[in-house]
Amino acid sequence: MTSESKLPLVLACGGSFLAFVDVTITNLAVPELAGDFNVGVGSLSWVVTLYTVLFASLLAPAGRLADVLGRRRLFALGVGVFTLASALAAAAPSFPTLLVARGAQGIGAALLMPASLAFVLADTAPARRSLAIGLWSASASVAAAAGPALGGVLVDLLGWRALFCLNLPIGTWLLWRTLRLPALADRTGRLPDLAGAGLVFGAVGLLVLGITEAPSWGWTDPRTLAALVGALLFTVAALLRAAAHEAPAIEMALWRNRTYAAANLSSLLFGAALYASLLLGVLFLVEAWGYSELEAGLAMTPGAVASAAVGIAIGRVARKPSPRALVFGGGLLIAATSAALALWLPSDPHFLTAWLPGGLGLGLGMGAVSVGVSSAAALSVEPARFAGATGLNIAARQVGGAVGIAVLAAILEGRVAADGIRPFLDVYWMMAAVSLGAGLVGLRLVVAPPQPTPATQGAVPEPAR
Repeated sequence: MTSESKLPLVLACGGSFLAFVDVTITNLAVPELAGDFNVGVGSLSWVVTLYTVLFASLLAPAGRLADVLGRRRLFALGVGVFTLASALAAAAPSFPTLLVARGAQGIGAALLMPASLAFVLADTAPARRSLAIGLWSASASVAAAAGPALGGVLVDLLGWRALFCLNLPIGTWLLWRTLRLPALADRTGRLPDLAGAGLVFGAVGLLVLGITEAPSWGWTDPRTLAALVGALLFTVAALLRAAAHEAPAIEMALWRNRTYAAANLSSLLFGAALYASLLLGVLFLVEAWGYSELEAGLAMTPGAVASAAVGIAIGRVARKPSPRALVFGGGLLIAATSAALALWLPSDPHFLTAWLPGGLGLGLGMGAVSVGVSSAAALSVEPARFAGATGLNIAARQVGGAVGIAVLAAILEGRVAADGIRPFLDVYWMMAAVSLGAGLVGLRLVVAPPQPTPATQGAVPEPAR
C-alpha cells in the first residue's frame, strides 16, 4: 500500500483524534474555568455536555448526509467548522460565548466522524476492514492518552485558552489535505431528516437539563418535571417521525439487526461510564487530593495510554478477539475497577497504590469496549450503510456520555465539606453499574466474518492526488 493510498486512513484517524482529544483535554480546563467565569459544577458541566448533545443529535443524520454530499466533502466541512469553532472558543470573552463555541465544535465533530470512517471502509478490502476499524478506534484512544498530559501542561503554562488553540494547526492540516483529494462519485440517497434531528436534540438536551439542574431546582420542581416530561415527548415524536420518514434521523431498520442493536445499547451504557470517568478523575484529583491541573493531567495519562495500547494492539494482532469478548471482558473490568475505587479510594493522595492501578484497569477496559462496539456496529451491516450505522453508533455513545456527565453534575453539585469524598465515590458506583450493563449486553454481539461485496470485490479505488 503506497503512502498516497494510505492517506484516507491517515485523514480519518486524524479526524477521530481531533474530535476526541477535545473531550479529554477540555476536562483539564474545568477547574480554571470555574474561577475565571465564577460558575459552579452544574454550569461547567455544559462545557462538556453541550458538545456531546449536539455531537449525538447530528451524528445519525450526518451519516446519511455523507451518502448524499459525498463523504470527503462532508469530512472537509466538518473539519472546517470544528477548526473555526476552536478559534472562537480560544478567544471567548464570556461563558455564554464559550458554550456557543463548544456547541459549534459538536456540530463539526458530528459532520466529520461518520464521514471519516465511511470513506476508509468504502476503499478498504473486506479482509482489512477489522484492521482499519482498529486503527480508527485507536486514534481516539491515542487522543484520550495525549489529552490529559497535553491539557495539564498547557493549562499550567498558558491557561485554558491554549487548549483550543491546539486544534488549529491539526484542523488546518487535515482540511488542506482533504481538499486536495479528488471528489469521488459516492453520492446516493436523499437528504436526511433535519427536523427529526431537531427532535433528537430536544430529547437529549431536555433530559440532560432536567438531570443536571434537579439538585438546585428540586426533583419535584415544575421546571425539572417539565424538562423530563418534555424529553419523553420529544423522544416519542422522534421515533414516530423516524418510522414514517423515508430518510429518518434515526434509522429504525438498522435496529432490527440484533447485533447492531446490542452494539448501540452497549455503546450507550459505555459512554455514560467513559465520559463520567474522564471528568470525575480531574475533579477528584484537583478538589479532593489538591493536585494542580498539570499534576492531574499527568496522573490521568497512564490510564489513557493503557486504553490506546489496547486499541493499537488489537489492530496489529493477526487473530483478533471477537467483539463479544472485547465488550464483555472490557465491561466487566471497568465495573470491577470502578467498584474497587468506590470501596477503597482514600481521601488523601495515594497515587502508586490506589490511583495508578485503578487508572490502568479503567483504561484497559475502556480500550477493549471501544474497539469492540465500533467493530460490531460497522461489521454487522452491509458496506452501503457504513456511514449511517457508524454515525448512529457513535451517537449512542455520546448520548450516554451526556447523561453520564449530567448524573455526575447532579451528584456533585450539592456536596458540602462534611461529605468528604463520598459524592465522588457515588459516581464510581454509577460507573460500575452501567459498565456491568454494557458488558452483559455485549454477550449478544455476534459478527459474521467479512465477505466480499459487489462494491469492493475487484474494485479499484480512484487514486488520490
